[in-house]
Amino acid sequence: MNAPGDLVDGRFELVERLGSGGMGTVWRARDTVLHREVALKAVRSDADTVGVVRERVMREARALARLSHPHVVTVHQIVDADPHPWIVMELVPGASLQQRLSEAPLSPAEAARVGRQVLAALRAAHAAGIHHRDVKPANILLRPDGDAVLTDFGIAALQGTTGLTATGELVGSPEYMAPERIRGHEDDPAADLWSLGVVLYVCVEGVSPLRRPTTLATLAAVIDDPLPPPARSGPLAPVLEALLVRDPAARPDAARLDAMLAQVETGTAPHWTRPTLTAVAPHPTPAPSPTPTQLDTPRPTVPQQASGRRRRTPLVVAATAALAIGAATALVFALLPDGTADDDKVAATPSPKASTSAPAPTRQQPTTPPPSPTPTGAAPSPATDGRWIAQLHSEPIATGTAVRDQRLATIRETVPDAAVVRSGDYASLRPGYWVFYAPGPFTDGRAALAFCAEHGRTTPNTCIGRYLSTNASDVAFQCRPPATAPTGRCTRKD
Repeated sequence: MNAPGDLVDGRFELVERLGSGGMGTVWRARDTVLHREVALKAVRSDADTVGVVRERVMREARALARLSHPHVVTVHQIVDADPHPWIVMELVPGASLQQRLSEAPLSPAEAARVGRQVLAALRAAHAAGIHHRDVKPANILLRPDGDAVLTDFGIAALQGTTGLTATGELVGSPEYMAPERIRGHEDDPAADLWSLGVVLYVCVEGVSPLRRPTTLATLAAVIDDPLPPPARSGPLAPVLEALLVRDPAARPDAARLDAMLAQVETGTAPHWTRPTLTAVAPHPTPAPSPTPTQLDTPRPTVPQQASGRRRRTPLVVAATAALAIGAATALVFALLPDGTADDDKVAATPSPKASTSAPAPTRQQPTTPPPSPTPTGAAPSPATDGRWIAQLHSEPIATGTAVRDQRLATIRETVPDAAVVRSGDYASLRPGYWVFYAPGPFTDGRAALAFCAEHGRTTPNTCIGRYLSTNASDVAFQCRPPATAPTGRCTRKD
């Protein structure tokens, strides 16, 4: 048992215990050679697990030694002593984010600032092949100037290393774990982003959304329970809604997340909060239905509206702006059967500038993957305009076309005109996945969820409304179950 005054490696004098956890104990110590204060981390001494945890501590040291980043704690050296090793680290003055939150929640702008700094640390770690796997407020330290430093990479999964788990031991903090990690799926950087999303939620809402009385109940909640809609998050709420989705393919990637957080930090009005443009059109004409990805042979149409819902007919009208500004705006309305406009379904999209001497510009088509040679292969055909779809499932591109085709065949047993696209062909989707979906057409995200409910796909793990487009800002438009009280961005306002 260590105590204040003990000397480690004949050089580091223990001063006081700073904290303890599953990985070991952290001490404030004095380097008697360089005359500076440092942090020393010691492995815990449980006889049954010391070998496993010792390797984890060494793994943490190797992970941190590969990183040099202002928002990642600095490792000075490793003392490989008996009965356990020590990691000599930078002593970060200040308190942890968990201690700070015990005083009061953060404002949305403050949380966005901390979130961007932690995200920068995660991006550096991911670039080095390191997944943190335990992002939580206790592992985020705050310097006196408020800057965040990410620490405790002790359970990080380095690429090319074997996962370590002592018998009966849960590795990580359940309420911050990503659902896919609990299910045992291979780690993906998106899992760390989910954990960061829960941290941001706790920062502004002041409560942990998925914590339950027991560990098992918490794990079950992470997998299936809906998250309480943010009430205090203000401009950060759309970021939380976009990030905390159980399908990792539906989450924004790190670059997009940083841009969203930057808008909250600086107070810039994001894409989804700009004022809605409205106008009245005397002669509306029906909108052409977008062309979905179809089978090689015709299949029966699946109903897209849940029983009991009034069918709304999308109409498109064009309003010509004043010649002084030389532009036109295309306005899309969803009208109720009695002819009155439903304000929740109004959208306006800028159209190309008017010209009498040049043809209208042609929208560039995204690149599509080649069709699969197998009989069940899909032949994706990216849409030229944004549209709502019901996303049914996603698979990493790395699983290959055979897995893709098998999954598509299975889905088509219940949704005959289901289709699949490569997510990288659409800026509104997170790249790196095959995305399986019902093409609709759907008037909005709620209509997509009605389709989900009609086909028994009622949880965020099996069906969500997504907006498919080539505009990166549209990543925020995601509509999640239940269909009777959906959450997320279910309509477009601009």
